[in-house]
Amino acid sequence: MRQPRSSGPGKRRGRGPRIPATTLRKQQAALANVDQITGAKIPKSFVFSRGKLPSTLRHLQQDLRKVMLPYTALNLKEKKRNNLKDFVNVAGPLGVTHFLILSNPKSLPHLRFANSPQGPTFTFQIEEYALAADIANSQKRPRCPPGIFKNPPLVVLSGFSGLGEPFKSLVEYFQHMVPAVDPSTVKLAECQRILLLKYDKEKEVIDFRHYSIKLQPVGVSRRIRKLMQNNQVPDLRDLNDVSDYVTKAGYGSESEVDDEAAMVNLPGDVDKINRASRKSAVRLQEIGPRMTMRLVKVEGGLCSGDVLYPWPAAKEDVGKKGKATEEEIGGQEETEDGLEDGSEDEMEE
Repeated sequence: MRQPRSSGPGKRRGRGPRIPATTLRKQQAALANVDQITGAKIPKSFVFSRGKLPSTLRHLQQDLRKVMLPYTALNLKEKKRNNLKDFVNVAGPLGVTHFLILSNPKSLPHLRFANSPQGPTFTFQIEEYALAADIANSQKRPRCPPGIFKNPPLVVLSGFSGLGEPFKSLVEYFQHMVPAVDPSTVKLAECQRILLLKYDKEKEVIDFRHYSIKLQPVGVSRRIRKLMQNNQVPDLRDLNDVSDYVTKAGYGSESEVDDEAAMVNLPGDVDKINRASRKSAVRLQEIGPRMTMRLVKVEGGLCSGDVLYPWPAAKEDVGKKGKATEEEIGGQEETEDGLEDGSEDEMEE
């Protein structure tokens, strides 16, 4: 009969001291907010609204949440009683660093980009916008697979060079809105979306565009690509030979790429058909939403503080302190002081 091993005097049997559940949860939350490869803090965001929004702007809000995936609350629930302080109080424990706030004043819709909890806040007037559904309906073959939202988009900035303040601070905000990319460790299969922010110096507006990235091997027909991707035997009942399926004409414009600038040599294998040994063509397809925005105000704090950039504004208003005006929030947002601090319990994620 096997005798149990003696732990000896002063020795404790088992796996060691147990970690309290609260401490374990805090450690897990801290690890979730830090990139395990680069060690940098992962920026997270809330996309919400202030005041009443029409149905089209509600859909735009949901589209913006998809743009900011996976580090945002896609199903964030808002209550009428929630004020800005409630979102700030919830953002701290969850590691949320950026706010995107939609409002619908009497003139045009506004979108505010803010750093939590101390600002600054960049207020944009949305002059034109199109929903993701509108973009898809205008395309012959819309492409938006759900898997592309598992990784954050790559932010591409254009037209901001040579600009002074407040655009230098705005560029810094956009660069830190999503996790930074390390070229030495990034996987090409994870780069599936692009967020393009282009500044038009003549019109003084920013074009907001959202694209999906698609790689296609050069010299491979569409039929062969479908055969390799689907891993299914095609329907050959009406053909005399397998070669008829391969050589049959059709979709020639999609199988070949004439633009040499769109061809790249991949440093590694991405999938079954895009290999490092072949040339691949990079295709961008817009998935929306699309916006044209004009910067109208910059505040030093979170929707409050010094007004650093009014447009248009009188000279005597420059540098004045004040909170968001009634025009920006449409006169529909309740003041923070008039609401209870306990209203944050009404907000669910």
